[in-house]
Amino acid sequence: MSGKQHLLPPDDAGIARAAELLRGGGLVAMPTETVYGLAARADSTQAVAEIYRTKGRPDFNPLIVHVASLDMARQLADYDAVAEDLAARYWPGPLTLVLPLREGAAIAPAVTAGLPTIALRQPAHPLASRLLGELRLPVAAPSANRSGALSPTRPEHVLQSFGEACPPVLDGGACDAGLESTIVAVRPAGGWKLLRPGPVTREELQALLGSEQESRGATTASPLVESPGQLAAHYSPGKPVHLHRREPVRGTFMIGFGDIAGDVNLSPSGDKAEAAARLYECLHLAAASDKEAISVAEIGSEGLGRAINDRLERAAAG
Repeated sequence: MSGKQHLLPPDDAGIARAAELLRGGGLVAMPTETVYGLAARADSTQAVAEIYRTKGRPDFNPLIVHVASLDMARQLADYDAVAEDLAARYWPGPLTLVLPLREGAAIAPAVTAGLPTIALRQPAHPLASRLLGELRLPVAAPSANRSGALSPTRPEHVLQSFGEACPPVLDGGACDAGLESTIVAVRPAGGWKLLRPGPVTREELQALLGSEQESRGATTASPLVESPGQLAAHYSPGKPVHLHRREPVRGTFMIGFGDIAGDVNLSPSGDKAEAAARLYECLHLAAASDKEAISVAEIGSEGLGRAINDRLERAAAG
């Protein structure tokens, strides 16, 4: 399948068509600076249900809502000073905030999976920004792939994942960051918790907010799945994955890093930002190879390495 019939051009006509489809309750795969998202209007129960059906996603796994502006986000969540500061510093950009759901917010219940919180992000990708501005509605948008599979960083990854059943894809080319957003829960009493590592690192957040901690006086434990990306087995390439290798396990496809060459290399110079941007691309290449398993070079856990290793460990568990 060429997939061309599924692609919407990255121009005014393509954006207008994508907005029309979303407004009517349909699905559109849209580019963000992190990965492609499978978008539907977040206030429609039927549209959100179609996300879960199309992905085969567990309904206890909440969705990230993408907004056009901080003003739109304020209509959906209760913002305190910490949340306002984080949004001012990092939006638009690869940071998702988990905040108390605003009473009366026009959000389909399935978006939050029954939780009293909502996950919000303003994406920085120019096409996503233009689409959300045209639509003037918040959209729920998990990664545009079958649930648990590799995240898509190119239009062809979306087409490969869904096949003939693929929804329209707004063609934004390759994603810049290539790794899902950082997710931070901001607690009502002033604490914060990193729920998913990503491009905004724990070190950056600690420098800004102080030590990571839950709210003082909290009496209930956080739910097992409080945000996307917390399932133990996720981002699976469909093959066994061997991690932290200086050399490949015999007969495996080797993903290198730095001076460990491999069949492909995340970053020959050892640049973790480049490695993050190429992670899913390399895993897609490994999945498509004739090798029955995958080896991945050792990558240090400092800074962005924590997010890369988080995705790789979940891929190995899958």
